[in-house]
Amino acid sequence: MPAHLTLFHQLPGDRGRDIKALLSSLSRRQKPLALSVREVKAIGKGVAYFFDAPALLALRDGLADEWQPWLTDQDRAPYWPHVTVQNKVAAKAANALARQLAGEFPPFQVTGTGLILWRYLGGPWRLERDFRFAG
Repeated sequence: MPAHLTLFHQLPGDRGRDIKALLSSLSRRQKPLALSVREVKAIGKGVAYFFDAPALLALRDGLADEWQPWLTDQDRAPYWPHVTVQNKVAAKAANALARQLAGEFPPFQVTGTGLILWRYLGGPWRLERDFRFAG
């Protein structure tokens, strides 16, 4: 799976048609998103790059409002956009990598160009659909 910002961890498979229809409609209207990678830090047993992304937060909030009845507790929790670069290691190893990366880290900009819907198959993941933003 490529580097990504997870918006939701679990959506109901039996609502796939509705989910795809909304994402298709949204992506046709959505311009690419400016995303600022602002810091790197340890997250317990891993390390992640954290983003400052108001437009992404607004997009996700709108989807969360639409899908509120379907969301798990994890997906109802506050959202903090990040890309995980290390996971499931000892906290000491995570802290060491976070210090190393932070020492070399200049904030930078990236562009969000679309949404990708994946299906979890009990181990592997399958790409369901790629929704490219307009423009």
